[in-house]
Amino acid sequence: MDNKKGFLKFFQWICKFNFGIFETQEFKKFIRLGLIFVLIIGIYWTLRPLKDSIFILLVGKYQLPFAKTISVITLLFFVVFYTRLLEKTSREKMLHILPTFYGFTILAFSVLMLFIEPSIKNISSASTIYVLFTKGLGYLWYLFVESFGSLVVALFWAYTADTTEPNSAKKGFPLIYAFGQLGGIIFPYTIGGLPYRLGHQTNFLSMLILGLLTLMIIPLFRYFLKTTPKHLLISFHGSNKKTKEKKQEPGFLEGLKLIIKHKYLLGIFFVNFIYEVVVTIFDFNFKLSAGEVFSGVALSNYLSIYGSSVNVVSLSCLLLGISNITRFLGVGAALFLMPIIVGSALFGFLTLDSLTFLFALMVGSKAINYALNGPALKQLYVPTTQDVKFKSQAWIETFGSRSSKQFGSVFNMMLAPLQKSFGNIIGKSYYLYISGILCFPLLGVWLILAMFLGKTFKKAIKDNKYVC
Repeated sequence: MDNKKGFLKFFQWICKFNFGIFETQEFKKFIRLGLIFVLIIGIYWTLRPLKDSIFILLVGKYQLPFAKTISVITLLFFVVFYTRLLEKTSREKMLHILPTFYGFTILAFSVLMLFIEPSIKNISSASTIYVLFTKGLGYLWYLFVESFGSLVVALFWAYTADTTEPNSAKKGFPLIYAFGQLGGIIFPYTIGGLPYRLGHQTNFLSMLILGLLTLMIIPLFRYFLKTTPKHLLISFHGSNKKTKEKKQEPGFLEGLKLIIKHKYLLGIFFVNFIYEVVVTIFDFNFKLSAGEVFSGVALSNYLSIYGSSVNVVSLSCLLLGISNITRFLGVGAALFLMPIIVGSALFGFLTLDSLTFLFALMVGSKAINYALNGPALKQLYVPTTQDVKFKSQAWIETFGSRSSKQFGSVFNMMLAPLQKSFGNIIGKSYYLYISGILCFPLLGVWLILAMFLGKTFKKAIKDNKYVC
């Protein structure tokens, strides 16, 4: 027991340099939340490469933009389902229901892939019905993984923001992100690349493990509720009673109505939107290049290495103290830096073209988002009402991210026609030229929004009032 307390004190002492000074029970709370986030991020970052590799295998790499486009429309039904459940059950039960649904569905997909993946080599001689079935399954799998990234992650952060006060969030949220990166480092390589290293022909083993790990979120959350003191599960309470006492009307569209009504939420929405538009263009070109070199479980392995690399860099940034930008300069400074960093990445994308560079570009763009932008954006929800945290955040996470991916994917659809009309090299140069014309003005808008959000958040915390 003394050794355990000694290690905890030592770990707490180490963390104070990068994240701040924690009270002991407060520190334990964020460690427990961090362990839950390890599972969520580890599972999601392993599902992501499997999402792409299985889709490319069953449907084809040039169909990726169409899948992203369809996912935005389809995710509406997932959000409706999610919001309806929020109205009928408690937030704690939701953290039991969603992992159960996703865990057993992943297990079902694993069994299907055990039989379908080996037969893809002979797909040319298969019946039309079987071909349509496999393509439909590829799309269904893609949409399912997209929904996991939107709803499970959004629910976790909605609950976390609703049980954390602002000063505690400033220290604790980056610490939770650091834990999450550990899952993103370990899981994709060890689990996602396991079938390739064992010489298997299917991704069954990876998916089976992921399904079981998803179900493990439930006992971890129960342990968190059992061991965390009640006074550490209190949310921000603004003094503006009008906002506080106003009862939001029920209905799955309430989250969307709140976003449209409040400039603050629209600002968060468009910050998510602009980032994802730019990175979707990066991502499409990266996946095209990777698909030309690798296929099947080899592609799953390569993309798993990519996923682990993102989280290695992100964790390194957090351990080197990047969260001190938020602690000492404020949320606004962190938000303001992001479009400048992404703008530099965009310039590199427009001037250099190789798989190695695209790999590094994607790793850097994703890592800095998770280490700096992510914790800052989550803190923006602290001075908001519970309906905003649970309902509006789900809409923003789903449609701010997914609609931007649709927008970026529609743009990416231009590449094939341009190359067909002007040839591969000239068509690609036109595509890149238009990319710059589209993205650089968006980054300018992002800078303005970052200043607005940072200023509004700072004033709300200073005045102890809800923003909305």
